[in-house]
Amino acid sequence: MKKLIAISLILMSSIVMAENIGWRDQAGNSVPNTDAMKNINGFGGLLVVTPDKDWKEKWNTPAENIPHFNKAKDVDYGQELTVLIFFSNPKADDKGLINITCDIQVVRPDETYSVNSNDVNCANWQAPPDQYKYNLQLTQTIIRYVGEPSDLPGTWKVLINLKDKNSGIEVPLKTEFHLTKKSTNKLKHSDGASAAGV
Repeated sequence: MKKLIAISLILMSSIVMAENIGWRDQAGNSVPNTDAMKNINGFGGLLVVTPDKDWKEKWNTPAENIPHFNKAKDVDYGQELTVLIFFSNPKADDKGLINITCDIQVVRPDETYSVNSNDVNCANWQAPPDQYKYNLQLTQTIIRYVGEPSDLPGTWKVLINLKDKNSGIEVPLKTEFHLTKKSTNKLKHSDGASAAGV
């Protein structure tokens, strides 16, 4: 079974989905939608940009251990980043399978595309038991960033349209990071890359 846990992020309380009420923190307080974290009609999505090279090891831990991912907004020269795509409460088909695809766009500071891919297979496996359906799951598709001298400094945008094909619900997500003039980050889209626990 795919690993199902609540995610706790640096500078963010532990966030989980609750039935028909959207995102809630560990204390049960409502958490509003943001560009990078949304709930639409019960289907939730979350983007995390992390510099952690050990994110797989952090994710691939026993369910009682809540991983902590550092977040990145400003990127220094040579730094590697990973965008993790999480989702919650997908609808299962009559065979108990979920079917999540992603439209992925990575936009350079000059508004040209580094990545522009539609309907990428992000999650297609057995749905979790009902008691776990509101926990976050990690997609099998991630976005990796590797520094190169030719990359443009400035703001890079990551746009993900998370699509639950069984329910027809789409959750548009957006995040960004800033490359300094000395930064040399290039984006590589890893279609179907395996993450720990997926």
